[in-house]
Amino acid sequence: MARKRVEIIELDVQRLEELSRRAEARSFDDEDYRTIRHVVESYGYLTSMLGDKNTTIARLRKLLFGASTEKTAAVVGQAAPSCDATVVDTAAQQDSQSGAKSPPKKGPGRNGAEAYAGAEKIDVSHESFKSGDACPDCLEGTVYAMPPGVLVRILGQAPLGAKVYQLQKLRCNLCGEVYTAPAPEGVGSEKYDATAASMIAVLKYGSGLPFNRVEGLQKNMEIPLPAATQWEIIEDAAALVAPAHDQLVRQAAQGELLQNDDTAVKILELMGKRARKQALQEVDTPKNKVGSQRTGLFTSGVVSTADGQRIALFFSGRQHAGENLQDVLRERSPTLAAPIHMCDALSRNVPGELATIMANCLAHARRNFVDVYERFPNECRHVLEALKIIYKNDAEARQQKLSPEERLALHQAHSRPVMDELRDWLKKQFDDHLVEPNSPLGSAILYMLAHWDKLTLFLRQAGAPLDNNLCERVLKKAILHRKNALFYKTQNGARVGDMYMSLIHTCELCGVGAFDYLTELQRHAAEVAAKPADWMPWNYRETSRRQERPRDSPCQSAV
Repeated sequence: MARKRVEIIELDVQRLEELSRRAEARSFDDEDYRTIRHVVESYGYLTSMLGDKNTTIARLRKLLFGASTEKTAAVVGQAAPSCDATVVDTAAQQDSQSGAKSPPKKGPGRNGAEAYAGAEKIDVSHESFKSGDACPDCLEGTVYAMPPGVLVRILGQAPLGAKVYQLQKLRCNLCGEVYTAPAPEGVGSEKYDATAASMIAVLKYGSGLPFNRVEGLQKNMEIPLPAATQWEIIEDAAALVAPAHDQLVRQAAQGELLQNDDTAVKILELMGKRARKQALQEVDTPKNKVGSQRTGLFTSGVVSTADGQRIALFFSGRQHAGENLQDVLRERSPTLAAPIHMCDALSRNVPGELATIMANCLAHARRNFVDVYERFPNECRHVLEALKIIYKNDAEARQQKLSPEERLALHQAHSRPVMDELRDWLKKQFDDHLVEPNSPLGSAILYMLAHWDKLTLFLRQAGAPLDNNLCERVLKKAILHRKNALFYKTQNGARVGDMYMSLIHTCELCGVGAFDYLTELQRHAAEVAAKPADWMPWNYRETSRRQERPRDSPCQSAV
């Protein structure tokens, strides 16, 4: 008898302890009963797998810890496709017939001098002569300027440096008047420069270094910076960069493609005794009622593609990804058409009553077959080889930099026949009673057939992606922070973290240095508050250059 495939849910120790306390008090609700049922089913499923002689250690490791990669070659090996597969890679055939060769793989290489855009540039003139001097060898020609030679030197330094200005003091021996040397021009009166807040934010919310680790690193460099001081610095700077973040949300709402997903988070203020105390103090309104009844905590990632620019947003709290996306879409212009919305098939990812063109993640459907490959190798190989062609066609569209309409035409010509054949094959498994619907393979097939239209939107809608992998990669930023810092202490701390993560990761998606961007936002705080749309990661440099030009310059008047 085939084992029933169980639904995977995330349970942390805190939720299990709360469930145990409610069990002792015999005060269960519907959600508790569902959780208990999932726990029992998971225990039974794992026990049955341990008793199955066909279950390998590799299968158990993959079940408990996940696979390192799910590429088709890693799952099915280098074996040829199943003999009953009728899938034809038309794009590959055309390439072979035309004699086209794949481009050579890039070597590891090294970073050239142009890669060091943030390095200090030092001009070194020739010590003996200059451009226009007579050539010392032939004595007839003159030397002229050429592109300079380049010498790169990498230096070790503390993440946050410090300068100590020792201002000389002189005192009159008669009247006692003290004269102190003035500080150099541009030093300022603030102890912490704008670059300090930018560096702390990039280290913590961009690279996952908690405050205490930065504190230890600075101590080893003999430039102390306590963890509490780090928080005060970035909290003060958060008020300056907030207008840019709010504008980023408004820009994301106008996107033609939006993707979202959830991951777990811990906010101590909303957990345990603190949460129960807060729930007693809440006013019984519909908004607070939802928050008090839901015990889960999530970080939602929302990725928007608007006019070719990708925007990443993070939201931490009790709301699911769909509810956070709904809040974003409320900023959307009513004159725009409904956007494409890519997510997995969970209902909590849907933005409520707001209209979108729904697409589901093909990678999630594919993963169901990867999970049961060892038990059903021939059937799963057929599906994985078919989907491999779809992803190959999509990679070709990216390589050729096709427009959304051209990409759609490519998929309709080369991917639609593959998907039509795959759908017929999936239906045949049930029609000919080759697969039991309640088996693990049957569950994978049922999932794919039930969501077929949303899984294949890329065949009908220009710009529709194949999967939600981009959003899952964005969420790794929050997962990295959770892995290293473990938790947020307060809701305000989570809000500040979400703001910096959104700005930093959007810079990374746009190919912009987050450190320089955050610094410019602080140094031009008044201008950012007045016109935040001019200070987005993709246009702030041009805005900054325009402001640095003299008012009477020809360039300024032309603008």
